[in-house]
Amino acid sequence: MSDKALRLGTRRSKLAMAQSGQVADAVRKVTGRPVELVEITTYGDTSREHLAQIGGTGVFVAALREALVRGEVDFAVHSLKDLPTGQPAELVLAALPVREDPRDVIVARDDLKFTDLPRGARIGTGSPRRMAQLNAYARAHGLDIETVPIRGNVDTRIRYVREGELDAVVLAAAGLNRLGRIEEVTDFLSVDTVLPAPGQGALAIECAAENADLIAALGELDDPFTRAAVTAERSLLAALEAGCSAPVGALADLLGDGQVVKEMRLRGVVGTTDGTRMVQLSTTGPVPQTHESALALGSDLATEMLAQGAAGLMGERAH
Repeated sequence: MSDKALRLGTRRSKLAMAQSGQVADAVRKVTGRPVELVEITTYGDTSREHLAQIGGTGVFVAALREALVRGEVDFAVHSLKDLPTGQPAELVLAALPVREDPRDVIVARDDLKFTDLPRGARIGTGSPRRMAQLNAYARAHGLDIETVPIRGNVDTRIRYVREGELDAVVLAAAGLNRLGRIEEVTDFLSVDTVLPAPGQGALAIECAAENADLIAALGELDDPFTRAAVTAERSLLAALEAGCSAPVGALADLLGDGQVVKEMRLRGVVGTTDGTRMVQLSTTGPVPQTHESALALGSDLATEMLAQGAAGLMGERAH
């Protein structure tokens, strides 16, 4: 490997730049090479339409992947939950670093918790998955909320609350952690209340499949437990034939006694955005030791969910 600077392709948003900066630091350490950030604007960054309208799947990653294929950047950093489940043959996910907190969080006015919000509270989110689960929880617990579709970066979303347009917004804990803004959270949503998006909290470091030296170097940053978990979650998503804007939640977590990891539990949920109909199932088994066994964990649970009517809850199927 030469000592020429590696070019890291990243989206321009504050969050993307923050997480790419953290990856750049780690890559410098393992390769001994300088890393420069190359900012790329994606369609998802410039469109003001809701994600479901513009196709959701891949709108934040297509331009980055094109830059990789053309050799304009050496590797790219994505939020894994934005990546389509199909992997292009010419690209490889060289590393999935240790996952951040996968939970969703609330930033609400007056430091309120989710369950303390007033009747008729307006909660902003751009995610059908979050809408479905929040509405289902509210329905089951006698809460009266209205979920309001919003777009925009973290600053924009929190401003809706600060300016009184919304009572609360839902965001990912991982993003706020990476931005150094976790103290603005007023409530962490338990995964028993809202299952995160498949891959939420994880980053993906992608490069060209032909670049064997770089793949090997980046592989130093890969976390096998994170890879097994998110592979199972994304396999579930793929088997449901759902895009990353579909109302699907999934989380694989490791079960053990604190010292030794014994098993992996995978939970999945699909629901209508109004929360009236939900299919929620889980499965527990040995921690997958191979890519294929992680894929099987996800696809087997998806098969059970489809048997219970999951397909009919996702609206338009994304292919």
